[in-house]
Amino acid sequence: MAKTQLGARVDEDIAELARKRAADLGLSVGDYLARLVQDDAGGLRARAVDAAARFLAEHQAVFDEAEAAPSRPAPRGTRAA
Repeated sequence: MAKTQLGARVDEDIAELARKRAADLGLSVGDYLARLVQDDAGGLRARAVDAAARFLAEHQAVFDEAEAAPSRPAPRGTRAA
């Protein structure tokens, strides 16, 4: 497939975040951006957001209950993951 170079101006913090995320995935920044655009155009992002909204709607009572519960100190020897 032929490649076309694009130019875009973004804030430095966004550029650095893109570089780091691309490196985490083992991709070049260009390949990372291409993946983001393909996911967006293919509706993957919208489906993920919809799934998260459905999950929260189904389980909102559990989250509300956890937030309302008085916090208790963790038992001795308990560590966060």
